[in-house]
Amino acid sequence: MKRIIACGWFVTALLLATLPIQGAYPVRSNAGLSSKLRADLTQYVKTYGKKEHLSAVSFSASFHNDPMNIDLAVGTTRLGRGVAVTPSNLFQIGSNTKAFTAVAILQLEAAGKLSIHDTVGKWLPQYPAWRKITIQQLLNMTSGIPTYDLNARFQAAVAAHPNHTFTVADLVAYVYPHFKPPGKQWEYSNTSYILAQMVIAKAAASHSFRAEINRIIASVGLRNTFYEPEFYSTSVTSRLVAGYFWANGSGYEGYAPFLGMDTSRYSLSWLQGAGGIVGTPDDLATWARALYHDTALLAPAQRAELMSLVSTKTGHRIARTSARDPAGFGLGVTQGYDKNLGAVWSYLGGTLGFRAIYDWFPSRDVVVAIMINSYPSVDHIGTAIASLTGTLKKAGKL
Repeated sequence: MKRIIACGWFVTALLLATLPIQGAYPVRSNAGLSSKLRADLTQYVKTYGKKEHLSAVSFSASFHNDPMNIDLAVGTTRLGRGVAVTPSNLFQIGSNTKAFTAVAILQLEAAGKLSIHDTVGKWLPQYPAWRKITIQQLLNMTSGIPTYDLNARFQAAVAAHPNHTFTVADLVAYVYPHFKPPGKQWEYSNTSYILAQMVIAKAAASHSFRAEINRIIASVGLRNTFYEPEFYSTSVTSRLVAGYFWANGSGYEGYAPFLGMDTSRYSLSWLQGAGGIVGTPDDLATWARALYHDTALLAPAQRAELMSLVSTKTGHRIARTSARDPAGFGLGVTQGYDKNLGAVWSYLGGTLGFRAIYDWFPSRDVVVAIMINSYPSVDHIGTAIASLTGTLKKAGKL
């Protein structure tokens, strides 16, 4: 079954398959690089704008030891009208939020307030059916707990009342007490991250989940990244581009009433710690760097846990991805493998009207981030990334 839009389906291996072959290229000047990248983005909007009901693409590239990102945006803030989009415009980042939730857990572990090996039963005894599932299994998607956003009753509720405020308990109730044996297979679950959010709120004691996430955002210096559990203030929404639902196929049927509509101002209470953050590609690239480099964000032991992988094919632990097992999931992060590029860390997030993805290429320490104001095909996003990374390769950046 296809992963539903709220969850940020893991597609690194598919995207990597479209990337150009890496070679040994000398580092060259950035002169002209921005204009070539802008041409790539313009071509993407020209090719897929009408097909996938999108009007804006925003992009950021971050390079090793270079304090300045290349930040570009193409299109308009709304279909058929609106003003030109700029790199300061905001997009919903969807399941890229999950890494923030995972970091909050890992920071609490470093502070001695919990362990990722603690069980749901210890922290959330109100869910006895899931009592043996560990926090680590919640975060690496081996909990066996189904994702609430595939539930037909939930989809009907969202479609009928898109500004309804869901509590975390409301979201969990759509699937409790169902589950498969934990640790036996990998299956994407937004419910698992809502449960992690509940653990954070309880373990942090004097701080709410919202306060914990906003503290982390501030600690990394992300000035254009925001988290609210329900609705955003006008200071945020005035910068938020329209986001159009444009998806179909198995699993999407309940959201059909939204087809072609701007969903950007609806309540995000149905996502929260699983996907409720808004931001810019520049901030997402900065965040990706912090995830893999910043010792102030995560101590070495916790970063090792963040990057510990299970195979999305088998659910079993793997040291790294490979040609035989090319897709791995950590704690809110993913790793893909390509024979020409090696390991690439990535995350693709989506909401009703947005896609957001970053890729970190460790071999050259380059991060690229892209945000789109629709829910386009994964194959088409792969085409965009191939074009952009091909341009970066020719410029000696990859």
